Parts: sequence; structure tokens; C-alpha cells
Amino acid sequence: MAWLLASKLEMTRIVKWNDFVPVTLLKIPTLKVVAVKTLEINWYSSIVVWVLKDGKEGKLEEGKKSLNFSEFSKIKEVPLKSEESSKFNVWDEITLDILEWVELVELTWYSKWKWFAWAMKRHNFSGWLKTHGSKFHRALWSIGTRKPRRTKPGKKMHWHMWDVKVTIKKVSVELINKELSVLGVRWPVPGARNSLISIKF
Repeated sequence: MAWLLASKLEMTRIVKWNDFVPVTLLKIPTLKVVAVKTLEINWYSSIVVWVLKDGKEGKLEEGKKSLNFSEFSKIKEVPLKSEESSKFNVWDEITLDILEWVELVELTWYSKWKWFAWAMKRHNFSGWLKTHGSKFHRALWSIGTRKPRRTKPGKKMHWHMWDVKVTIKKVSVELINKELSVLGVRWPVPGARNSLISIKF
């Protein structure tokens, strides 16, 4: 299982086999491995990846103990198996070349935040009577029970919508542009524009 991080751009469509295919464009930023953790030293295996901001050149000297985090957009630690993390070395750059023969990928990120929503909109409740003097058109009604005299866990109530971790498996890769470092995958992916999407394959 290999790993890659991409920034979501927008949705568009391409022509493939005389047909329009909806794709989401993902921009691969500059990814550099700044640390490799092993089972022998750290008791677990992972790699620490430096995500550089677009259009800026950060300075990261080898052996530098104190890092200036204003130069980074994100530092992300990726847990991998020991045989997978051993393939990486410090200061290696992760590019689109690792997707050379990959056809299906797995995308993971948080869905788009859609603010607060009441119970009818969030859970698609039908509501109550709208005639004969009813005053509970969009009310949630009772949320408790006679016994155990408390609100049970999992009760459908009003709260914010979405903003949950979503994983989409077996997403086909339709476009790879190495010059622009852009990847095109079929159908929409979770997250808003400029959000970082985790790609596994």
C-alpha cells in the first residue's frame, strides 16, 4: 500500500472513448520525506512528509533541529508497514511517478462542512400537520423516554451536517499530467476546494 497527498482543484470532464467522463482534478504538491520512523527505534513504522506551499520555496536544511513552521503548509505523519516505510529515505521527494501503472485508488478526507441543520433537514423528517391549529410544523417533539428517563444514544436530533471522514474505494484514474503534477480521478471526491485528499493504492 503506497500513499500520496493531493490538493483538490475542481471538477470537469474529459473525452474518453468518444464519451464525456466526469473527473475531479487533484494537484500533487511538493512532498518531501523529512523523517522515517522504524519499529526498532520508535516502536512503530511511519514516514513524516513535508507538504510545501504552492509557489513558495521553503528552506529545510539537513540536520536542522528547529524548524520554521511558517515555511510549511503542513507536516503529516503517515503510518505504513515496516516493509513499505523502508523503501523511503530522508529527503526523498514523492511525485506522480509512483502512479505509473495504477488504475484504481482509494480516496479519504472529510466531507464538505454544511453548517448547522435542524432535525427535519438533517434526517429528512416529514413534519407534522400544517392545519387545524397545529403549532409543531417542524418540531423535533419529545427526545426522552419514560424509562430510562434520559435521551438514548443515537437519537436523531439537530446538529451540524456532514464534516465526517469519508473513504471512497476503487476510484479509477482517468488522467495523469506529470508536467502540471495534476491527477484526474472519476466522479466527485470528498472535501472542499484546496482541501488535502489522502490517496492510497
